[in-house]
Amino acid sequence: MLFGKYKFSSVFINDAILPPYKGSTFRGGFGHALKYVVCNLSNQTCEECLMAKECVYIRLFEPKLLEKHFPEVKQMSTIPSPFVIEPPLTEKSHFIPNDAFDFNLLLFGDNNKFLPYFVFAFDQMGKKGVGKHIDGHRGQFKLKTVKHEKQLIYSDEKFVTDNIENMETLTIDVDNNNNKQINAVKIIIDTPLRFKINRKISTELTFERLVRVMLRRVSFLLASYGPGNPDLDYTEIIQKAKSVKMSNNNLKWYDWNRYSARQDRKMNMGGLVGSVVYEGSIEQFIPFIDFCSKVHIGKQTTFGLGKIRWEVLK
Repeated sequence: MLFGKYKFSSVFINDAILPPYKGSTFRGGFGHALKYVVCNLSNQTCEECLMAKECVYIRLFEPKLLEKHFPEVKQMSTIPSPFVIEPPLTEKSHFIPNDAFDFNLLLFGDNNKFLPYFVFAFDQMGKKGVGKHIDGHRGQFKLKTVKHEKQLIYSDEKFVTDNIENMETLTIDVDNNNNKQINAVKIIIDTPLRFKINRKISTELTFERLVRVMLRRVSFLLASYGPGNPDLDYTEIIQKAKSVKMSNNNLKWYDWNRYSARQDRKMNMGGLVGSVVYEGSIEQFIPFIDFCSKVHIGKQTTFGLGKIRWEVLK
């Protein structure tokens, strides 16, 4: 699966008040800006639109609506979003003019070709403003640069190049672990991890549950934006995961709320953050851990939730 990670660098033009966790604000603002950019049919819903098959907004924000046009979509119960917005991890809420504000955009598969739409939509979002109103205005920002690794893609309202170099391809190769034995690994969860067990949000993260969440993320992404569902024995993998034990649990529950314009209500988006150590025969699971450390796991990943890192301890 083609994987692109882009760093957006911007500065605020005026004062801005943002929530402690900013992923939902930026995802929502981007959605409105993108629809404004690509859609002229204001009197028609996306479900009824005859241009749905070719619509960038629907492909990025409403991929499930494409099922009548693409048979492969019908075969999946959930279509994962093709992007993740990684907001800055700072809980700083008040920004003043010239304060820097950087965030990352992750794109999956051939959706990398839509990067110009993201750049233009984020630029428009900056002009309209984000966050709470201050003296009748939201916080406006100016998009300065977009980079892929060290390559400059965009600068000062113009594209420098659309020929992106050194694009990474994510795969799952369970047979290539370099025969290195790993007996303990530390998982660090930087942004709230939300997932369901038996249709209820889980507050525990046994290794078996972590593996279930990772398998779901890997299989859905590769089926949607890669070469197809990987040929894995899911039952065997989960069974082996049960033998890995938790030895040091420093996870805690982090509560935060977001307002959903679509549902016109506040929604609780709490999840697990912190770190946890697992011990056992870990090496066979490293391909999944490494893959998921790049693409996030769990629910609401488009907001940047479920960002994990990992360290080998022994």
